[in-house]
Amino acid sequence: MNRKMRRAESREIGRYAQQAARPVPIGKKSASISSIVSLRFSQAVRCQQSGQLAQAIALYDRILSVNSNIPEIHNNRGAALAGLEQFADAAAAYQRAIALKPDYAEAFNNLGNALCEIGRLAEAEEALRSAIRLNPQWAQSRTNLGIVFKCQARLGDAEAAHREAIALDPDLVEAHSNLGETLFRLGVLEEAERTLRHAISLNPRYAEAFVTLAVVLKAQSRLTEAEAECRQAIALKPLLAHAHNVLGNILLELGRLDDAEKSLRHAMTLRPYFAEAISNLGNVLRGQDRLAEAETAYRQAIALKPNMAETHYNLGQLRDHQDRLAEAEAAYRHAIVLKPDFADAHNSLGATLKFLGRFADARGSVERALQLAPRNPSYFLNMTDLKRFDSGDADLAILEELARNIEALPVKKQIDLHFTLAKAYEDLGRRADTIRQLLAGNALKRREIHYDETLVLVGLQRIVEVFTLELMQALAGAGEPSSVPVFIVGMPRSGTTLIEQILASHPQVFGGGELPKLNLLAAGMGASSGHSLPFPDIMTLLSRNELQRAGARYVSEITQIAPNATRVTDKMPSNFRLAGLIHLMLPNARIIHAVRDPLDTCFSCFSKLFANGQYQTYDLAELGRYYRQYQRMMGHWRRILPTGRILDVQYEDVVVDLEGQARRIIAHCDLEWNDRCLAFHKTARAVHTASAIQVREPIYRSAIGRAQQYVSFLQPLLDALSTPFLQRNFTTGSAFR
Repeated sequence: MNRKMRRAESREIGRYAQQAARPVPIGKKSASISSIVSLRFSQAVRCQQSGQLAQAIALYDRILSVNSNIPEIHNNRGAALAGLEQFADAAAAYQRAIALKPDYAEAFNNLGNALCEIGRLAEAEEALRSAIRLNPQWAQSRTNLGIVFKCQARLGDAEAAHREAIALDPDLVEAHSNLGETLFRLGVLEEAERTLRHAISLNPRYAEAFVTLAVVLKAQSRLTEAEAECRQAIALKPLLAHAHNVLGNILLELGRLDDAEKSLRHAMTLRPYFAEAISNLGNVLRGQDRLAEAETAYRQAIALKPNMAETHYNLGQLRDHQDRLAEAEAAYRHAIVLKPDFADAHNSLGATLKFLGRFADARGSVERALQLAPRNPSYFLNMTDLKRFDSGDADLAILEELARNIEALPVKKQIDLHFTLAKAYEDLGRRADTIRQLLAGNALKRREIHYDETLVLVGLQRIVEVFTLELMQALAGAGEPSSVPVFIVGMPRSGTTLIEQILASHPQVFGGGELPKLNLLAAGMGASSGHSLPFPDIMTLLSRNELQRAGARYVSEITQIAPNATRVTDKMPSNFRLAGLIHLMLPNARIIHAVRDPLDTCFSCFSKLFANGQYQTYDLAELGRYYRQYQRMMGHWRRILPTGRILDVQYEDVVVDLEGQARRIIAHCDLEWNDRCLAFHKTARAVHTASAIQVREPIYRSAIGRAQQYVSFLQPLLDALSTPFLQRNFTTGSAFR
């Protein structure tokens, strides 16, 4: 996907358009053939043509036991083995056929296809060149050679080979389909689409061309059309596993994860050793937060196809998601070793190195991605954190050229381009251009996501209604007594990462980052206690023992991260919603609330394209209303929780008086002072948030009052911030998301 899950899709289009290695008749010059051999041969061919490949192989083996010197038998046996994806054995069979018949062009062609499938690309090229030399007018072997060139990342050579095949045989639909795929890989999407539609016009029943057309449409974010083309391919050829694989990827992109899983599992049923589909299933499982199953899928795909770079990349994405950044780095580097021109892997490696604080290496990786794909706005967006734009910047010239034809880009890349240009223009002090790009980028992003404002705000309101002073008093003293957890809460971009970095610089504190554990625990609290009510309504039914068990479960999970730490931070900002639950479940846990000027906080959110979630931030009015409800909720916690239970830390105060505020934070956590907390920017640790670079710099003042430069453009936000939540006509109900 960001670094995120969208960029994890396997790019394998499939070599389905190679000539199927069809059974051929026995040549006239073959060794003497008995009538019984001829009969068995005919039976084997019929089995092969009807898809009964194992039976065909058995019949070929019986023939060879009688006479092993018939090249056509070895060729056909190889074709049947290839149909079962036993490509190494198929290659051996073709080589035996060639040994018996050195001018056997068909066997050389089939050998090239089989060697390509097992990654022996230089040998595959040699075999296909032999087929062409033996039969220069055979268009099929030229388009198959183009597929080998594609696998070698020689896309220019691949394009030339497919065009040569078309020149020899203008009606060869496979060559047009393969050319369309190559043009797709070259990034020439419109011509790729035209070429594939021409292939379909030549043969409206050629399912494989519909599949590749679906991939091209998907790359243009035309997902509904892509789905339709893929389903047409399946209607034409229900057993085409690759079509089900591509459909699964499209459904994943559409967010229909259950349907995506069904499509991919069906592909795997049709081809049990379909490594690409298994890898893509891992992406779906990762999207469903079934992380252990996702890893199992990736491991299975790697076992089947160890040299498939995309699966190692997908595993890196999983490790990123798990905040296991060193392992993510290793997975991306492995993918790059296997596929040095894998631009997405270079870009994601750069993002991971950024989170690890290795900024020079990070910039080098993203620059390499841009060398490979110099017009990819997503890579430029990653670069914006690693550089400042100057007047005359060559990158800015490329970005502005892209912007002049922005409608030609897929929607996601349009969004990335708007946010990238906003950062560039802000670096240059071009405020009107900055806000223009932010308004356009946020508006596009808002159209692409599903955010039910009423459901979200009513959910927050319901928490306030359930967590009354009476409830807190009735359950006071329950919970797990551990003092290990430290919760840092607040709005995004309010200074939560800075506070965590100060704390994590203390030798007794482990910075856990943004942990989803508390949110998951709250959402599943009803089920785990045997009740059907969701959170927060379940709180009225929970016993003191159930609260203690929930707290103990949370402590057990975070202490596994850092068994020797006195304190472990959980810096999930949205845990502000759960301060009441924290108090009841973990009465000795510390809560620190990051506070920043409302306008600066909201504008900072609006200027950032978040990797995941934060859907309330892409519309100024919705953002303002969310902020008002957040303020109201924090006021509620202050009223019903004991005095001093929550420590408010004002971002502006930290900037002005770092030592004084750092001492307050350390004291609140009941730790002895350590001077390392003042040198927080030197602390070596992974920071997997949008503030990864800022917290590795000394305190600076430039972020204070940032929004004032843009205030004339922010009227919807100003209006929403001044409109109390209760003045809006939302219907109260119970919800928790």
